[in-house]
Amino acid sequence: MNMTFTNNKICNLFDIQYPIIQAGMVWCSGWKLAASVSNFGGLGIIGAGSMYPEVFREHIQKCKAATSKPFGVNLPLLYSDIDLLLDIIKEEEVKIIITSAGNPKTYTSKLKEMGCTVFHVVASRKFAQKAIDAGVDGLVAEGFEAGGHNGREEITTFCLVPAIRQITDLPILAAGGVFCGQSMVAAFGLGADGVQIGSLLAVSKESSASKVYKEMVVGSKEGDTKLMLKALHPVRLLRSPFFDAVEKAEARAATVEELEHLLGRARAKKGIFEGNVEEGEFEVGQIAAYLDEIESVEFILNKLLGEYQKAKNEMLSRMED
Repeated sequence: MNMTFTNNKICNLFDIQYPIIQAGMVWCSGWKLAASVSNFGGLGIIGAGSMYPEVFREHIQKCKAATSKPFGVNLPLLYSDIDLLLDIIKEEEVKIIITSAGNPKTYTSKLKEMGCTVFHVVASRKFAQKAIDAGVDGLVAEGFEAGGHNGREEITTFCLVPAIRQITDLPILAAGGVFCGQSMVAAFGLGADGVQIGSLLAVSKESSASKVYKEMVVGSKEGDTKLMLKALHPVRLLRSPFFDAVEKAEARAATVEELEHLLGRARAKKGIFEGNVEEGEFEVGQIAAYLDEIESVEFILNKLLGEYQKAKNEMLSRMED
């Protein structure tokens, strides 16, 4: 797709062609997906949250070998061995970091001292302000529609992006519910400088998720995802046996301890990576209902940009009328 975003903050900041950033999704965002997105002209992201330190280093090195374009890392701040990951980021000279799931005040200054550009994922204006105060370079405004871990406040992308834009001039990425050209145009209209794409790329051929996961997502219908486990860590899940068990437990007002026991360990790995339908959890956004094919990154992003150009022209035509 031959399209230019000459004055776009995100493109200029990251030295990329398109203001499209791939989400750092656990068990989906390995080096193959990241390199493919970067080679297309977006910004690929390696998801560190599902990787042991030695595996994380391997993915960074393989990504470097597969692309000469910029790529980054999603770094969950509650990761148990985060200091080891920080050492690897420094040693491998990764310069773009998107932090999530934790207090940005703890590590933002250290990352910036390492020469990194730091964005932080937020789900409310309150936490956006905390990230701004911590000195981040930009924000990922992730709405209630998004898959995976989400905000308890259940603020939608449509509300969140303009609310954050009112308090900052920092670059903003809109995340949650972005899957077509119309939603990309809407994100810019809301005040975003770019978009973060998750579920749409989670079912790409290059995603490291299992075939079972991808087929479940493209076979899902409206209402098949729900924000659950709010008493622990809110997460949007796709309907499955585990989903049904959580729904029943929450309906009877199960305690936090009961929910923790039900969650157990490695549910996301079992579901997303291993395709274990009976025991796994399947994280995905609300847009799952509108996905019906497993295609390459190139196909997906070419289609997205084509739709974007068409939707932009149609919007301008309607506004002129």
